[in-house]
Amino acid sequence: MADKKKILLAEDEKMIADMYSTKFALEGYDVITAHDGAEALALAKSEKPDIILLDIIMPKLDGFAALKSIREDASLKSTPVILLTNLGQEDDIKKGKELGADDYFVKANHAPQEIVEKVTAVLARHG
Repeated sequence: MADKKKILLAEDEKMIADMYSTKFALEGYDVITAHDGAEALALAKSEKPDIILLDIIMPKLDGFAALKSIREDASLKSTPVILLTNLGQEDDIKKGKELGADDYFVKANHAPQEIVEKVTAVLARHG
């Protein structure tokens, strides 16, 4: 299906990545998974996803650095990015928003279904 929305999920914990991949696939999304920030950046450039879910604490390149690079890339800068992390400190949230994140979720505070609903809402806003 050509109209399937493509999600890039950057998550280094395999169990969590698998859980979200399965959840989004069941909801009709095409999911690409990256296991570190460098891979996420490379896949974002090659796959041109409709939305990027980005963990912050990842090997090679953290989510903040990956987000900064995404926002500096002309072909990616308008791609919606949601930070999905366990860092819930006000400073981290502020930094994420300043770097251009469209939204910020603390994994422990949201069920996967809530994340799916949020992604669907963000994609609807971005047409």
